[in-house]
Amino acid sequence: MSQRAELRQDRKRRLTRRRALGALAAAVGLTGAAVVTNLSLSSAGAAPAWPTPSGEQAVSKTIEVSGEYDGKLKRFYGEGDLGGGDQEEGQDPVFKLADGAVLKNVVLGSPAADGIHCSGSCTLENVWWEDVGEDAATFKGTSSSAKYSVVGGGARKADDKVFQFNGAGTLAISGFQVSDFGKLVRSCGNCSTQYKRTITVDDVDITAPGKSIVGINTNYGDTATLRAIRIHGDPDKEIETCVRFTGNDSGDEPEETGSGPDGKNCLFTESDISYE
Repeated sequence: MSQRAELRQDRKRRLTRRRALGALAAAVGLTGAAVVTNLSLSSAGAAPAWPTPSGEQAVSKTIEVSGEYDGKLKRFYGEGDLGGGDQEEGQDPVFKLADGAVLKNVVLGSPAADGIHCSGSCTLENVWWEDVGEDAATFKGTSSSAKYSVVGGGARKADDKVFQFNGAGTLAISGFQVSDFGKLVRSCGNCSTQYKRTITVDDVDITAPGKSIVGINTNYGDTATLRAIRIHGDPDKEIETCVRFTGNDSGDEPEETGSGPDGKNCLFTESDISYE
């Protein structure tokens, strides 16, 4: 490709991202300077910049949300019983969302305990995790019709999982970014009750180091669709795309059986993944 063609392609890519960011900004109600400050591109070929919190609030008891909760980009962090930021199992979340709830414009600081729990269908819109604790969010609905949406936002510093999919239904992640993480999404490999889970990851920026984008259980019929994934800082392609497991309900460590697209459970092609 000639240098001129490369420049045209780069300009086109940046324009496409600006349009996408503009749409996200409109969706979450950011205008004017807020769009520039909170959603501007950090540099060509890089993920969008992180927002600057509008203030902060300590949380000592889980905030329960039904309906819609707009955090107005305030930073929320745990204290007291929610002061844990490690990988200890069984921590309480900072936010607990009822079935159908919407949480938007929130920054979770450190410590973040167990982040966010969704009891059923939920939408996380423009939510950012500065330092993931046990998990960023856990999806726990038991209905096969449950729908979980993560729109915009980002997470970093996740020792293990970002999104833990314990329940049933469909999880869609779009316009998200993640860096310095273990797994972006993991379908629970050894929960006492197992379900078929459907996962879509679309238009996402991933920055190394990281271990895998998604992990699924093929024996329960899980599927993962990956589209428009941009991986940064991983020239040796060490971040695995879609890892397949044989899950169980006994609590044992699940067996890994393969990785990469297979046309059945891991649904994508090489063209859906780019390295920048």
